[in-house]
Amino acid sequence: MLKIRQPTTRSPNEAAPRASRRGFLTGAAAAGAIVIGFRLDLGKARAEGADLAAVKAQPNAFVRIGADDTVTVIVKHLDMGQGNTTGLATILADELDADWSTVRTEFAPADAALYNNLLMGPIQGTGGSTAVANSWMQLRKAGAAAREMLVAAAAFAWKVPVAEITVENGVVRHAGSNRQARFGELAASAASLPVPQEPRLKDPSQWRLIGQRVPRLDSKMKTDGSAVYALDTRRTGQVTAVIARAPRFGATVKGFDDAQARKVAGVIDVVAIPTGVAVIARDTWAAMKGREALKVTWDESAAESRSSDAILAEYRETAKRPGIVASERGDAGAGIKSAAQVLEAEFSFPYLAHAAMEPLNATIERAPDGTYDIYAGLQFQTIEQATAAAILGVTPDKVRLHTQWAGGSFGRRATPSADYIAEAAEILKASGAKAPVHLVWTREDDMTGGYYRPTVYHKIRAGLDAKGAVTGWQHVMVGKSIMIGSPFEAMLVKNGVDGTTVEGASDTAYALPAYRFEVHNAREGVPVLWWRSVGHTHTAHAMEVMIDELAHAAKVDPVAYRLSLLANAPRLSGALKLAAEKANWGNGQDKAGEKGRGLGVAVHESFGSYVAMVADVTAGTGSIKVNRIVAAVDVGIAVNPDIVRSQVEGAVGFALSSVLRNRVTLKDGVVQEKNFDAYEPTRMSEMPVVEVHIVPSQAAPTGIGEPGVPVLAPAISNAVFAATGQRLRALPLDLAGLKGV
Repeated sequence: MLKIRQPTTRSPNEAAPRASRRGFLTGAAAAGAIVIGFRLDLGKARAEGADLAAVKAQPNAFVRIGADDTVTVIVKHLDMGQGNTTGLATILADELDADWSTVRTEFAPADAALYNNLLMGPIQGTGGSTAVANSWMQLRKAGAAAREMLVAAAAFAWKVPVAEITVENGVVRHAGSNRQARFGELAASAASLPVPQEPRLKDPSQWRLIGQRVPRLDSKMKTDGSAVYALDTRRTGQVTAVIARAPRFGATVKGFDDAQARKVAGVIDVVAIPTGVAVIARDTWAAMKGREALKVTWDESAAESRSSDAILAEYRETAKRPGIVASERGDAGAGIKSAAQVLEAEFSFPYLAHAAMEPLNATIERAPDGTYDIYAGLQFQTIEQATAAAILGVTPDKVRLHTQWAGGSFGRRATPSADYIAEAAEILKASGAKAPVHLVWTREDDMTGGYYRPTVYHKIRAGLDAKGAVTGWQHVMVGKSIMIGSPFEAMLVKNGVDGTTVEGASDTAYALPAYRFEVHNAREGVPVLWWRSVGHTHTAHAMEVMIDELAHAAKVDPVAYRLSLLANAPRLSGALKLAAEKANWGNGQDKAGEKGRGLGVAVHESFGSYVAMVADVTAGTGSIKVNRIVAAVDVGIAVNPDIVRSQVEGAVGFALSSVLRNRVTLKDGVVQEKNFDAYEPTRMSEMPVVEVHIVPSQAAPTGIGEPGVPVLAPAISNAVFAATGQRLRALPLDLAGLKGV
């Protein structure tokens, strides 16, 4: 295989010296492949607000063109069902002018110097809806550079001017001499050429794939079963491990008796690791049965033993005290004091499980040369590689990561501690690395021993003048910080404020003249983690339901009221107007005319994207049926509109169960919901009709994996009010509290 690659001996964010910016050739010419790409340095540029397009680039490996014409796009992000492999490949393939039928994808190896997430710093990882946003210019330049190299190779071979050559659908042509060649025929010679540092990018009018509906690259393999997920991994001599973990968070192993466990047919070994006791067996069933026979004594002296109701009650008391000021403008207290009317509301949110369909799992093995290989749905490769290496006593380069397809994540596979990868490494080490170990978390393990969306409490007081204008807004929030105590604390926690806790409220786009937002960082033993859309999962609900209450108190249409406060937020306003238009809001259709039926609206910005939703709901005694969701999204350039729509549809399906019923509860510190019978995902039978409309835009693309989640709950809650005149503020919505209408 022929490769063009810039050797990396400097730090990941250091610009390459101009003299060294030239590709070099390795491998056998007979392989006929070209590998090139780019990495942008956003460290300083992002801090200064620089445009992505203005940042310099340096070569690295993002595309491989084979002698068989296959174009393989190297994807640095995990695809857990969101379709980013197709979206990222679309960007590069369009600039390359590739034949879409020849495009394939391959997950990148762990190498932060080459594949770091440009919006996360020198870390290779997937999250925050950043995959397309951080790769946009990077992949456009990679594709354009490869195209120019193919053209240059053809021009040299045919002795014709470069300007006379065209490229279309994987074929390079020179009309004057009636010559043409497919990419594979030119790959070997193109690989020997210098890598263009500033290739000419297409004008948007020339795009053939970007902005169009192109078939997903993973559909067929996921339909016929050929896609290999982490759970499908099988290595020679592989054994399976499950772990007995403490029933209460913070408890540790005091002692264990494995005599009966070792008698179970198929059990090979039992070993202690920092998070519990691992049972290793020939297969998963034997490991599970061995764990059932295991007797473990737990030290619970430092364990969390409170119930979730007690924790929430403590939060309510905490909210009565002054907190850390996260955001303030004007004098909210004075504004409320002078108000003609004052509204107060409180909102509570439970712990939530990620509950991905594929439970956590990872396979690890030691190679004969003392290096290691890990196979998993890897989401934070840099952290996972470094964590495993530290446990195994080797340098990170001795640990090779093989990213596999993941059956969902919603944030769970991206832990700052690389928890389940660390467990796999600990088990391999404790067992003497005699065989490859496949660590499997059962559904019950995943539900009761993992990480959760924090439980959160909001309390809001707002004042209105005689004309219904906001005079002051006081907002207090209590919740456990995800970042405090993690490796990201120094970067994301400023003056005691975790940006991921308060996002969506402390930085509200509403033009509130007097606003004060305080936060209390709760301390409890329940492990918490980002959950699809992170802080926006609760801040959007609190903000949008309260804004709706103010609109009704002011006797102003809820859409018009929002627009009056969003004069300085044109993209948010644009999404709101489009959703309202498509839902026939205000045209006699905003109330369906049926008893107990109404429309509710919500709008919110998250992860650089703007989403508005209108929910059509039928509500009555003890029941809510969501009939229809009309969504409008502004994600800049929609690289693949079909994937944008599917992500919003998926967000509705994902979030609906948390709106209607789901919560994780603790009784004396023990999680009660252990499987999908008690924590039920949304069923197809309860899915509403979902319409997704995309705001036309020429702005750089942003993410859509998460932004569809925050607006669903408040849109439904506001629709329930429109239908019944009753406010349900806490999530999940208390259906028992609905009275007949």
